[in-house]
Amino acid sequence: MKRRHFLASTSAAIAATALPSCGKSKPTLRIYTWADYLDPELAAAFETENQCKLQIDTFDSNEAMYAKLTAGATGYDVLVPSSYMVKTLIRENKLLTLDQAKISNVKFVDAAYLKHALDPSMKHSVPYMMAPTCLAWLGSKVSNPVASYSMFDRADLKGRITLLDDMREVLGAALRSLGFSINSKDASQLAKAAEVAKRWKKNIAKFDNEQYKSGIASGEFHLVQGYAGDLFQVAEENEDIVVKIPAEGTAFSCDDLCIPKDSKSPDLAHRFINFVTKPEHAAKNMEFIAYRAPNSGAYSMLSEDFRGNEALFPSEELFAKCEPIDDLGDALALWSKTWDEVKAS
Repeated sequence: MKRRHFLASTSAAIAATALPSCGKSKPTLRIYTWADYLDPELAAAFETENQCKLQIDTFDSNEAMYAKLTAGATGYDVLVPSSYMVKTLIRENKLLTLDQAKISNVKFVDAAYLKHALDPSMKHSVPYMMAPTCLAWLGSKVSNPVASYSMFDRADLKGRITLLDDMREVLGAALRSLGFSINSKDASQLAKAAEVAKRWKKNIAKFDNEQYKSGIASGEFHLVQGYAGDLFQVAEENEDIVVKIPAEGTAFSCDDLCIPKDSKSPDLAHRFINFVTKPEHAAKNMEFIAYRAPNSGAYSMLSEDFRGNEALFPSEELFAKCEPIDDLGDALALWSKTWDEVKAS
């Protein structure tokens, strides 16, 4: 899944603030993750507590991470891929089986979330952060809004809408609008979803993964499909932006902490996973990243505004309609062909 974060300089800040705190003789923990995905104060605290150095490398998509690993990149100790990519790595025997005796804080992982998780026993991964794909609109520009995919068909918004440039998100949304699973492998369901997506395409300004953030903030776009963390960040600067989960349900991503089999520091990697899963650390990290850690022990420590965010903490009824993006397996080719047809229409 393409990703997400608005403050591109933050990952550099982590390196700048965290790395000098450790001497050259101290062990290094190499983390491969998304940009801006760890509170710099937590990074520094982990280094101090464990007398080590964090080296944080970043990727901008699960596919880029996977390509680098399959090309022979080695030496990473902690990976933070999305759940569907974790399944791929498990299938290819690339991940260490976690020693949960070394990760005592897994007891705080939200049991309700684990019912949706792709690795519910946490044998190879521990949930880190999750967030839904949302709709966002400008309250002053969109009359009679509804939190529904039907908004993409509104003639009065033609040319002022963006959809994510991601087949899983757009075809998944079309599938949900028809009452199907976002992970459907059924050819007839995908064909129907493609017709919906082609109809939406005629109404949008473009498919986009980055400019929708600045575009809705500036008023260029009035309605966008986007990732929750991005949208909350721009909404903090513009109170006119409304962020909602579609009533039909949506995709939600969860990024997971896992250890590659070739890690040179598996014990330190286990300590890192346990550290960020500690409730007070998870709460601090949530407030920094603007995503939700599925950590029951942390929820009571969150600010009232954060805990009251309906997109990050939806009702049980709405959350039941949301699904994690799953590995497509052999259906990937069908999805890719369908997406190519939508883009070419």
